[in-house]
Amino acid sequence: MKTTLLHHTPLVVCADAIRTCWQSFDKSDNGGEKDKELIDRVGNKFKHSSTLEHLVYSFYIKGISRALLQELSRHRMASLSVKSTRYTLKELKKEKPFTLSDTKRAQKYLVFTDSAIVNEMSIKALENLRSLLAKGISNDKAKYCLPESYKTELTWTINARSLQNFLSLRSDKSALWEIQKLSLEIFKTIPEDHRYIFEGFIKNQENF
Repeated sequence: MKTTLLHHTPLVVCADAIRTCWQSFDKSDNGGEKDKELIDRVGNKFKHSSTLEHLVYSFYIKGISRALLQELSRHRMASLSVKSTRYTLKELKKEKPFTLSDTKRAQKYLVFTDSAIVNEMSIKALENLRSLLAKGISNDKAKYCLPESYKTELTWTINARSLQNFLSLRSDKSALWEIQKLSLEIFKTIPEDHRYIFEGFIKNQENF
């Protein structure tokens, strides 16, 4: 799993949005400590969290499973552009057959768990899929055999309010283990001067 921050909104944009309400632009310090305190006070402490929607983050997320992708799709106030399975299965078609001992080669395509038998079944599913492609079955039909562990990647854009919700839910120990890991990777990727907005929403850090 690898997470890269592609773009983020400067803090001053959010501070100016808040100051619009009182026309207090003259008190801004261009995203400095005064503006940061204002964002925290209004957006977090006073719970006017709609103001945080002016802060937007775009991440490139690589090496996650389709199971995790389904979890991400539940966060509706976000935009996802996902690697197309339909157009990229040709890379698997070129592979030689997989055996259960091909763990290193299979990890190019699969996210492994801490269960050996689950990983073995994933490799079998991967080989079934490769075999179909080799027989000339179209990608549109063959992709119905994709295991949940099959890797994908995407660009993910989300505003700060929705990201707080995501981090609160997905860093919890009850969340899918893989998305717990992603939530902490996302948090680590957030610019340091923005992290104070999200620190109170991170849970269960000691497990990762």
